[in-house]
Amino acid sequence: MLDALGNVSELTTANIWMVKNGAAHTPAPNGTFLNGITRQRIVKLLRAAGVTVFERAIPWRDFLEADEVFSTGNYSKVSPITRIETRNLQPGPVAAKARELYWDYAHGKL
Repeated sequence: MLDALGNVSELTTANIWMVKNGAAHTPAPNGTFLNGITRQRIVKLLRAAGVTVFERAIPWRDFLEADEVFSTGNYSKVSPITRIETRNLQPGPVAAKARELYWDYAHGKL
């Protein structure tokens, strides 16, 4: 989904992330989407693990050029997105790290 300015804001039931050159990018909370609890937790966990996280306005074209794309949300927690339009993507290391960190947190290991 896009916000009023045409930037990517979220998925229907989850927050969206993209990775470029090892840095994670997620839309900045601007009042146009739900700033999810899982999203907020992943921001903190990735930063604590040394991953650069940008919260910013993200145009659709950035997702088309992303190295990885994944979602965060209450239902699916951290899930890779493997297709953007006609482009197939493989689950990547930053999404895997986010998932690992989240499960460690959820199970009291962090």
